[in-house]
Amino acid sequence: MIFDPHHVLRAAASAGLPLTGPSEALRLAENEVWRLPGLGVARVARAGQEDAAAREVRVARWLADHEIPAVRPLPVDQPVTTGDGRPVTVWEELPKHQQGSLAEVAKLVRRLHQLPAPPAELGLRPLDPFVRVEERIDAATTLPAEDRRWLRDHHAAVQAAWAELPEGMPHRTIHGDAWPGNLVATARGPLVMDLERFALGPPEWDLLSVAIRTTTTGVSTEAEYAEYAAAYGWDVREWEGYETIARPRSRAAHTRPSTPPATPPGRRRPSTGSTAFAGDAGRGRGAGPASCEVGRLSIHAVVVGGALLDLRLGLPPSAAAVAPRSTANRAR
Repeated sequence: MIFDPHHVLRAAASAGLPLTGPSEALRLAENEVWRLPGLGVARVARAGQEDAAAREVRVARWLADHEIPAVRPLPVDQPVTTGDGRPVTVWEELPKHQQGSLAEVAKLVRRLHQLPAPPAELGLRPLDPFVRVEERIDAATTLPAEDRRWLRDHHAAVQAAWAELPEGMPHRTIHGDAWPGNLVATARGPLVMDLERFALGPPEWDLLSVAIRTTTTGVSTEAEYAEYAAAYGWDVREWEGYETIARPRSRAAHTRPSTPPATPPGRRRPSTGSTAFAGDAGRGRGAGPASCEVGRLSIHAVVVGGALLDLRLGLPPSAAAVAPRSTANRAR
């Protein structure tokens, strides 16, 4: 991918924004982020994502109407399109921020879930928990037929289980990726970021990230999670559908390209560490289950086409013992 700062400048100019200096690259990957001095930041999405970019701007303005603290688009007609067909949206630059505490995240998620039904013109779609999974399986050109069949069967089994989810909370507006890195803390208070996955779906989906970070990966402690569940008003792990809904959510949370982000010309890519997995994926076949142990942590991964499709981490029984789960009342 070739990164061209001039396409951002031209897009900003076409939106009627006066530039006071050269743009500065903040992130160069599948989606680019550029700082526009004196204005804000520009996000450049993939070609063909005009509808999604426009929907994200509409969601941000709807949240502002309902006094939800979130990223704000600049008051211009957008998105605008670059010469190579990529949509550009322009936003207020975020204040200094850090990951929100779990209690702060829970309160903000609860506020999102209490919003009124969104208007049809917002264009929210039903949650798709399997977005791009089949595409990645099909696009993996080095994938042996046996591994491709295994992955398709695994994917079909998870889809079938999802179709039989037991009844939960009524579907409503959800963030779609409500982890502490997207609901952050600033000097002005909490703030919602990354609106591209807003959808209509089960509120339980938004609660899974923190539950998984506690139960599966151990990133959060049980005490921290108890505060989270109490702040929201319910522990999603008490729901009978938790194990089923957590499978695609866990996979979505950990599905990332395995290659490093692209580096613009003239810059050196920083060196990165690597982890060798025993099994087919670690021997270069590119797919299939792989397992390894790192200290006391056991890891089971499913890799396809350079992407991690499933990740499960575990501890020995003695280390995995946890405190009793919260019994906070369920929020309706």
